[in-house]
Amino acid sequence: MNSPLKVPLQKVTDSLIQEKGLDVFIKREDLIHDRISGNKWRKLHYNLQEATAKKHPNLLTFGGAYSNHIAATAAAGKQFGFQTIGIIRGEAVQPLNSTLQYAVDCGMQLRYVSREDYRDKTTKSFAEKYLLDFSDCYLIPEGGTNSLAVKGCEEILSDVEIDFDFVCCAVGTGGTISGLINSLKPHQSVLGFPSLKSADFLTEEIAKYVSNSQWTLNLDYHFGGYAKVNKALIDFINNFKTTHHIPLDPVYTGKMLFGLWDLIEKDYFRSGSTIIAIHTGGLQGIEGMNQRIKNKGLQIL
Repeated sequence: MNSPLKVPLQKVTDSLIQEKGLDVFIKREDLIHDRISGNKWRKLHYNLQEATAKKHPNLLTFGGAYSNHIAATAAAGKQFGFQTIGIIRGEAVQPLNSTLQYAVDCGMQLRYVSREDYRDKTTKSFAEKYLLDFSDCYLIPEGGTNSLAVKGCEEILSDVEIDFDFVCCAVGTGGTISGLINSLKPHQSVLGFPSLKSADFLTEEIAKYVSNSQWTLNLDYHFGGYAKVNKALIDFINNFKTTHHIPLDPVYTGKMLFGLWDLIEKDYFRSGSTIIAIHTGGLQGIEGMNQRIKNKGLQIL
């Protein structure tokens, strides 16, 4: 699983960006792989190398029913010859949504746990209750974040040949932003946009992995919580695709770019700044989201 040498850096512009005197680029990590895309490729890269080196035939990981990480781990297992097990938060629902059906089609074995038990997934009692059935597994945390994932994400900016002032990214478990923070030059900073509500805890999580303080979290663009959306967000995503020909997922990158454009309008960035926004992929989740929001008369194009 070799890291790609070059990921497109796509310049975007509109009347707002021109008015504010900014240069904005989208780093198209979503184009790395059709199924192991964006930050999931980066996070899994060194973890799969470690699993191979330790001769673990099985990958075991955790996630929700619409988890990009679950889908990506299942795809990676199929492509690179691992058996995969997904510990899924919540009750089993039939028929499976598109994310879990894809995971099963890739050969992933699903084990459902209650939301209450899932909160204790890192404890010994959880392991004794749920994980003893699975032997010789390489464990990958929820969202894929661990030190090896951060190492992979430190390479996201390695092929960027322009100078820049700000990097913007969505934040879930904190691994991607940690890697970005560690790869900054002294004059650069990272602005993270958590996709979940009440995300103050992420400050402590990120601090475990980073070596500088050149970063800020903006907690204002979660739209009510993880995987929560409204008409304004869906309209933004659809308009962005129409204008810039870049599809956005509604859970992470869509929210981040909505926040970025709002901050641009509010003069958060000084004129003359260069901003790189990281497209972390997650497009597989659009189908499942459309299934959820169609009763509201909404659809992601």
